[in-house]
Amino acid sequence: MHFKTYAYCFAFLCNSLLSANAQSLIPMPKSVTKRAGSFTFHPHTIIRMDVQDKRAIDWFTGRLSGMLPAGNQAATGTAKAPVLMITDRNAAQLPAEGYRLEVTPDSILLTGRDAGLFYGMQTLLQLLSGETTIPCISITDAPRYGYRGLMLDVSRHFFSVAQIKDLLDLMASYKLNRFHWHLTDDQGWRLEIKSLPELTRTGAWRVPRIEFSGNTLPPQPGEKATDGGFYTQEEVKDIIRYAAERHIEILPEIDVPGHSMAAIASYPWLCVTRDSSIKVNPGSSFAKWFPAGGFEMYTDNSLNPADERVYQWLDKVFGEVAALFPYPYIHIGGDECYKAFWEKDSSVQRFMRQHNIRNSHALQGYFISRLNKIIQSKNKKMIAWDEIAEGDFKEDIVVMNRFGEKGAVQQIKKGLNIILAPGGNGLYFDYAQSLSEQEPSSHGGNAPAWKAYQYNPDYATLSGEERKHIMGVEACVWTENIPGISKLQYMLLPRMLALAETAWSAIETKDYQRFAGSALPAHLAHFDKAGMNYRVPTVFPYTDSTIATGNFRFEVTQPPVPGARIYYTLNNRPPGDYDHLYTGPVTIAVPKGKTITLKTIVITPAGRRSIITRTVLDNSDKPKNEH
Repeated sequence: MHFKTYAYCFAFLCNSLLSANAQSLIPMPKSVTKRAGSFTFHPHTIIRMDVQDKRAIDWFTGRLSGMLPAGNQAATGTAKAPVLMITDRNAAQLPAEGYRLEVTPDSILLTGRDAGLFYGMQTLLQLLSGETTIPCISITDAPRYGYRGLMLDVSRHFFSVAQIKDLLDLMASYKLNRFHWHLTDDQGWRLEIKSLPELTRTGAWRVPRIEFSGNTLPPQPGEKATDGGFYTQEEVKDIIRYAAERHIEILPEIDVPGHSMAAIASYPWLCVTRDSSIKVNPGSSFAKWFPAGGFEMYTDNSLNPADERVYQWLDKVFGEVAALFPYPYIHIGGDECYKAFWEKDSSVQRFMRQHNIRNSHALQGYFISRLNKIIQSKNKKMIAWDEIAEGDFKEDIVVMNRFGEKGAVQQIKKGLNIILAPGGNGLYFDYAQSLSEQEPSSHGGNAPAWKAYQYNPDYATLSGEERKHIMGVEACVWTENIPGISKLQYMLLPRMLALAETAWSAIETKDYQRFAGSALPAHLAHFDKAGMNYRVPTVFPYTDSTIATGNFRFEVTQPPVPGARIYYTLNNRPPGDYDHLYTGPVTIAVPKGKTITLKTIVITPAGRRSIITRTVLDNSDKPKNEH
């Protein structure tokens, strides 16, 4: 067994951590029992580690040492010194990824193994406080779902290795364990494939543009492609190692047969039109989307399913992907494949007749079946979006569901395992976080944090046995409107914390009032001090409302972020830090027949600002109540 003893001065450690309050834990553990008293750290506190997992030792001691003053040395302490014991003894009977934490006035005992031990350490770090005390408590914990994922699209906008590692750290802090890496699309090919160098020589670069929109110019004649980037295989191996140390597995996605414009720009023969003028898309429009559903592509961005060379190309790509990524699954996309170019091509139609393929949807099924055999030959399994399970589909795959309950139930009743990532249930983090026009540019939609929190993947129409097909949940971040790390943080936080609790916590332990009122403020205060960006919650849960009233009591129980100031106006002007400062309850009298517009803003200690809420207080003869 690996046995180490440490003594640390915890005053330095605890200053940067969260409140010692079990109600502030995210995600909420499965079982929490409060005890009388508290455990107090002091300079002679002993830390003993009796674990086999050296990664856990290195990670935890590294986290501590970075917070200690220079020159502090480990010591054995005295017999009376309080003890923190971290062990994997007697952990075999714990559920997968589970742990136990027992805090008494004299000792802390953390028991777990592998990922469970790591997650217990995360809980312990959250419990530590600036007062150097932890309440006496007993925690038994294990996750609700084995798959707790976050997807990042790096094709639309590229993120550096350092930024990816920072994201992995954030995921690990909240017990998320699957990083879905969307590596290829129409706007960039981001993974080095050594046998096909043109994929990154050409496909990783596009002409520079400021934003993705219908007004964005396509590539112009003679314009240089200078915007982009890609990950070398050595960089990917480094990221995989980094993730593994945090018990995160990486799911790579190579999006085919549609969404392949970057690949086609590199090798034009991959598509039926063989159009050598196709370039990596810089965010300009190349499709028309119809209100009733469906779309029309102006540019061919789909691989040719009737060309044997395409399957040879796929074998090379997925062969290198399979050798690089240890995770047993590979995501192949499979969504939004435009088939009209296939339907117009005589060689494709001839191929369909020869193989008795009845229509273009069945032709995509043929493509998926061929690709599935390639992936299986690499000892991997396939994951793909909903569309590939349409019709009479019999492949052994996992479906990543983005359309919600109806499709999920149908997929499960076909016997398929699924991962739930429905945008309509708040799990598309590229959607806006409210209906306010003040929200930054986004894909649209409305996905506030409460929607991701309140989502229950265990659909009532499924039996207990059928629910076993649900592997877990995932949130997706498509980056058309997310050009850099500051906006990525804003779109992730605090929604990622809601995802963490939905993925980990048992439905019986979830309580949005606790989450929003007790837990979230403590974590947002940590982000504020760390200089991270996030969406500052507003004073009111709504952003625009009309209330019929003659007297309105404006009362805030606590600011959304500790130490934040709330400013307001009553003259319909946007408030700033020069307006009325909220210091206590205010009664606003509205004259008969009049309206008063109350606007509020929250400004955090670091200067981050919420959007402005607008509440019309209406005491007219026929008021409208839109609250």
